Amino acid sequence: MHQLMQNIERYLMSCRELTSFCSQNGWIDNNTLHYEIIQEDDHQIIAYVQFEEILTEASNQQASRICCQGRLRLLLDRYGQVTDVELL
Repeated sequence: MHQLMQNIERYLMSCRELTSFCSQNGWIDNNTLHYEIIQEDDHQIIAYVQFEEILTEASNQQASRICCQGRLRLLLDRYGQVTDVELL
Protein backbone atom coordinates (compact mmCIF):
# COMPACT_ATOMS: atom_id res chain seq x y z
CA MET A 1 0.00 0.00 0.00
CA HIS A 2 2.90 2.37 0.77
CA GLN A 3 4.27 1.99 -2.76
CA LEU A 4 0.82 2.73 -4.21
CA MET A 5 0.59 5.95 -2.19
CA GLN A 6 4.02 7.02 -3.47
CA ASN A 7 2.96 6.26 -7.06
CA ILE A 8 -0.20 8.35 -6.66
CA GLU A 9 1.63 11.27 -5.07
CA ARG A 10 4.36 11.26 -7.74
CA TYR A 11 1.72 11.16 -10.48
CA LEU A 12 -0.33 14.01 -9.01
CA MET A 13 2.75 16.24 -8.69
CA SER A 14 3.13 16.20 -12.48
CA CYS A 15 -0.50 15.72 -13.53
CA ARG A 16 -1.47 18.44 -16.03
CA GLU A 17 -5.15 17.57 -15.62
CA LEU A 18 -5.16 19.14 -12.15
CA THR A 19 -4.91 22.57 -13.78
CA SER A 20 -8.56 22.10 -14.78
CA PHE A 21 -9.41 22.74 -11.13
CA CYS A 22 -7.62 26.12 -11.24
CA SER A 23 -10.05 28.99 -11.49
CA GLN A 24 -7.80 31.92 -12.43
CA ASN A 25 -5.23 30.38 -14.81
CA GLY A 26 -2.59 30.41 -12.08
CA TRP A 27 -0.26 27.56 -11.20
CA ILE A 28 -0.40 24.78 -8.65
CA ASP A 29 1.66 25.02 -5.49
CA ASN A 30 2.76 21.38 -5.16
CA ASN A 31 3.74 22.02 -1.53
CA THR A 32 0.04 22.42 -0.72
CA LEU A 33 -1.16 19.40 -2.73
CA HIS A 34 -3.10 16.91 -0.61
CA TYR A 35 -5.34 14.03 -1.57
CA GLU A 36 -7.67 11.61 0.11
CA ILE A 37 -8.70 8.26 -1.31
CA ILE A 38 -12.49 8.08 -1.35
CA GLN A 39 -12.93 4.73 -3.07
CA GLU A 40 -10.49 2.04 -4.18
CA ASP A 41 -10.40 -1.28 -5.98
CA ASP A 42 -7.74 -3.22 -7.92
CA HIS A 43 -8.09 -1.15 -11.10
CA GLN A 44 -8.97 2.37 -10.01
CA ILE A 45 -8.96 4.93 -7.24
CA ILE A 46 -11.35 7.81 -6.70
CA ALA A 47 -9.50 10.63 -4.95
CA TYR A 48 -10.42 14.03 -3.57
CA VAL A 49 -7.63 16.52 -4.28
CA GLN A 50 -6.93 19.94 -2.74
CA PHE A 51 -4.21 22.49 -3.48
CA GLU A 52 -3.56 26.21 -3.62
CA GLU A 53 -3.50 28.03 -6.94
CA ILE A 54 -0.91 30.82 -7.02
CA LEU A 55 -1.83 34.00 -8.86
CA THR A 56 0.59 36.70 -9.95
CA GLU A 57 0.28 40.35 -10.80
CA ALA A 58 1.57 41.88 -14.03
CA SER A 59 4.95 42.57 -12.39
CA ASN A 60 5.39 38.81 -11.69
CA GLN A 61 4.95 39.40 -7.96
CA GLN A 62 2.87 36.81 -6.12
CA ALA A 63 -0.55 38.38 -5.67
CA SER A 64 -2.72 35.80 -3.94
CA ARG A 65 -3.64 32.16 -3.45
CA ILE A 66 -6.92 30.41 -4.09
CA CYS A 67 -7.92 27.06 -2.62
CA CYS A 68 -8.84 24.59 -5.36
CA GLN A 69 -10.35 21.14 -5.09
CA GLY A 70 -11.87 18.36 -7.12
CA ARG A 71 -12.31 14.64 -7.59
CA LEU A 72 -10.35 12.34 -9.88
CA ARG A 73 -10.58 8.77 -11.06
CA LEU A 74 -7.08 7.28 -11.36
CA LEU A 75 -6.84 4.12 -13.45
CA LEU A 76 -4.15 1.68 -12.34
CA ASP A 77 -2.20 -1.07 -14.06
CA ARG A 78 -1.53 -4.38 -12.34
CA TYR A 79 1.62 -2.92 -10.73
CA GLY A 80 -0.23 -0.03 -9.10
CA GLN A 81 1.06 2.57 -11.55
CA VAL A 82 -1.36 5.28 -12.69
CA THR A 83 -2.13 4.82 -16.39
CA ASP A 84 -4.87 7.40 -16.90
CA VAL A 85 -6.87 10.06 -15.09
CA GLU A 86 -10.42 11.29 -15.43
CA LEU A 87 -11.83 14.41 -13.80
CA LEU A 88 -15.11 13.80 -11.98
